[in-house]
Amino acid sequence: MSLAPTSDTEFEDIAFTPRQEAVLECALGLLVEGGEKALTTAGLARNANCSKESLYKWFGDRDGLLAAVVAYQAHKVHFPPESGATTDADAFRAHLTAFAAELLAVLFGETSVALNRLSIGQSNRDDNRLGRLLLVRGKHMISAKARALLEAGRHRNYLRFDDAEEAYQVLYGLAVRDVHVRLMLGETASAEEQDLEGQAKVAVDRFYKLFGV
Repeated sequence: MSLAPTSDTEFEDIAFTPRQEAVLECALGLLVEGGEKALTTAGLARNANCSKESLYKWFGDRDGLLAAVVAYQAHKVHFPPESGATTDADAFRAHLTAFAAELLAVLFGETSVALNRLSIGQSNRDDNRLGRLLLVRGKHMISAKARALLEAGRHRNYLRFDDAEEAYQVLYGLAVRDVHVRLMLGETASAEEQDLEGQAKVAVDRFYKLFGV
């Protein structure tokens, strides 16, 4: 399968096998340690102990591999099916808090911070594929699914807002604050900021003060 992006609005659901996930974790390590140039099919096949033929079969060309790496990282933020998320008001709030905690775990993780640093370092290049993929297959994909989750809550009258994108940006700001930027600049998160579940709960509590019914 080829996962190279064909448009900025294509967000496909991707299910990786355990073996593919192990290979993509290895690819993430190569990318973080050596930059985009270090992520070659030959190098990945050697480090992940698999054949180049398997890589081409799973991910297509090198652009497809890079897209798969970013998509895999983004898919660590899980979203429940609407039927489960909106069972009742308490279940919805719990799912929203879990989403916020997983978002923080991904954004504040060493891999995500390193990928963003790498992309920012390439931002003045015309061929900054990593930056575009982080937006399309990472940030945009997560925000699209988060908006759908918020819309489901509004539909069930758990939340009240006029614009789902605006509501999500508020939730994102309450959860992430300036911590992600400070981490990319080399600062270490405080003990309180490392309590991701606690930070997520505080963010959702504040979000509900603004948009809760």
